[in-house]
Amino acid sequence: MVYNMEEAVLILKDVQRHFRQGKGVLVVLNGVSLVLWPGEIIALVGPSGAGKSTLLQIAGLLENANSGFVFVAGYQADQLPDNRRTVLRRDFLGFVYQYHHLFPEFSALENVVVPQMIARVPHRMAVERAQHLLDRMRLGCRAEYWPSQLSGGEQQRVAIARALANKPRVLLADEPTGNLDSETSGQVFAELLRLAREERLAALIATHNVELSRGADRILELRRGCLLTLAKSNPSP
Repeated sequence: MVYNMEEAVLILKDVQRHFRQGKGVLVVLNGVSLVLWPGEIIALVGPSGAGKSTLLQIAGLLENANSGFVFVAGYQADQLPDNRRTVLRRDFLGFVYQYHHLFPEFSALENVVVPQMIARVPHRMAVERAQHLLDRMRLGCRAEYWPSQLSGGEQQRVAIARALANKPRVLLADEPTGNLDSETSGQVFAELLRLAREERLAALIATHNVELSRGADRILELRRGCLLTLAKSNPSP
């Protein structure tokens, strides 16, 4: 299938990232290239320390590469000043982290409303969107609960709803089930995939759980600073 590259929602091209370690250099990303298409879900696997978080930070415009190019929704983001990168993050990107980072003093509903208020969405519309997303995450009846009243899996599902509040085009998730037990991990990961597909989102999801990654459209492994494509039926250990 031939694609128009202008349709891609995220492009990383020849991304290099290294860090000084004493007198030496630690190479984390060694010429990484990646294209993410609208509606596509990619699982990014690899052992701890492989550089998955670094790759997501660069893709999410939270960290600069040493060299290479980053395009988000058609914009060459690596050349933009910080204020423009902030606007791109707000308008096109949603983030889910290993820890939910919910505001403890706000209800589940309010946690999903907050990013919309920052984006200047009218309050009534923000509340309706928040309730809609919580309903779809099967948390509608717990919308008024404080985070401390929710289970770990429920808190992470609120975090996923919050990441989708402003209707991003790309969802970036960094070990979103890493703090959960195996049964809850499977449930939350399935909810994440389901909602991403219903919202027609592109998603790049880092996970150390190869079993969970099989629900994605593609599996990429980060190994020694390079990306390798894995067969879904037989991923490497």
